[in-house]
Amino acid sequence: MAQEGSNFANARLWTSEIRAYAEKSLNNDEALSVAAVPLNGPGIEQYVNADQLMSPGSIMKLVTTYAALELLGPTHHWNTDFLTDGDMVGDTLEGDLYVRFGGDPKLNLERLWSTLRELKDMGIRQIAGDLVLDGSHFRIDGGLPVFHDNGNNPYAPFLVEPSGYLTNFNLLHMQVRADERGTQAWTTPNLSEVTIDNRITAVAEGPCPSRKNFKWQPVFHGDQKVTVKVTGELPQGCRATSYMSLLPHDRYSASTIRSLLSELGVAIRGVNRFEKTPEHAHLVMRTTSPDLVTMVRDINKWSSNVMARQMLLSIGSKLHKDDERDDRVAGIRAIYEWLEEKGINTNGMVIDNGAGLTRHGRLSARQGALILQHAWESPYASDLMTSMPIIAMDGTMARRLRNTGLRGEGRIKTGYLQDVRSIAGFTRDENNTTWAIVGMVNNDPAWNGQAVLDKVLHSLHYKPPTATTLSQSKAANRSIQ
Repeated sequence: MAQEGSNFANARLWTSEIRAYAEKSLNNDEALSVAAVPLNGPGIEQYVNADQLMSPGSIMKLVTTYAALELLGPTHHWNTDFLTDGDMVGDTLEGDLYVRFGGDPKLNLERLWSTLRELKDMGIRQIAGDLVLDGSHFRIDGGLPVFHDNGNNPYAPFLVEPSGYLTNFNLLHMQVRADERGTQAWTTPNLSEVTIDNRITAVAEGPCPSRKNFKWQPVFHGDQKVTVKVTGELPQGCRATSYMSLLPHDRYSASTIRSLLSELGVAIRGVNRFEKTPEHAHLVMRTTSPDLVTMVRDINKWSSNVMARQMLLSIGSKLHKDDERDDRVAGIRAIYEWLEEKGINTNGMVIDNGAGLTRHGRLSARQGALILQHAWESPYASDLMTSMPIIAMDGTMARRLRNTGLRGEGRIKTGYLQDVRSIAGFTRDENNTTWAIVGMVNNDPAWNGQAVLDKVLHSLHYKPPTATTLSQSKAANRSIQ
């Protein structure tokens, strides 16, 4: 009985230390929520405000991606089809070229270029008809929830919304380089609608300046074109770069396809149209995405909002019921039902857009930890875990907990919003026990939230709350590497 009392005193001590550290750092005893559950070794479950519904930020992506692995399957792919209603006569495609999008979360320039090159390889040099884009794969009734960002850049990559027309994340990569000729500016892709007004001055060689030294200011014109004015000073041999989303998805995708075809030497005589592909159109070529496991890795390693939101729409598109008219709503309903079938209480949970880029999302630490426990036992556990950033090594955890001895000791998804910091994933203590961990800080401000959550991971590794004599048997332990 003395040993048992000592063990539980150890557990209480862990919780009290975390509470005290959080209260001192955040000046709020309710700002931190934590659930830590041992999965394969000795330990006592730890909970701090664990039933409090919190804004989770990007750790909500774990719910979306885990659901996608089980509901869509790890080998799920997305197809983008190129079709025509005409014939190939000599070097001319006599008809329209249709692009039927399939909701691909990562239809990038490289894949588009290699697919369109097939037209050139077929001997086609011109398309007599129109370029017709079909973005009807997703059903969105009434639009998407609006996220009101507190920053001063509404064109930032993390704000790009999902779309049936999504291509290359709807981004323009703008660059200016200084050399002996002065400064040279260009965009990738090279779109006719976007021009860089290069006001950067070339100066003598020196250390390359930070991105913050340059101002990129878009000016939108009545003819649907955009001029981006950029100012600053750039030493020879250096570059200034920025990623921005400046065009609607449909126009961006049409212009990108036209630009790539032009680079390949294929001209389109007709105009752009946006409508469904007719049934009589026949397939010319197709590009198939990497599998869903690859997409999940990109989403969680680098916290891609648009890919996660596209994934939620894909779940809804596949599993919507006959009376459902919105794939986002259908996807959320499908995930709730899937969780409830596992015995997880979804009361109060708000998925909203699947990415965590929302002020409305809600999750309790206990709910999150229970989801991770089920994920640990899933046939696709390894696929989910390898998608998470490794502590002090890569992704959004690359710079965290360095020089603490925790390098490689956990796979943790992070979250960051105004007044929100969060972590969720799997970490291993010094006794080689793996824990499911969810921690969230909701506080105004949340500046110290990251330090508090890093303290949780550090303490769980070096001071794990245990209840029994620790086994040294490595066979009893399951690696998360």
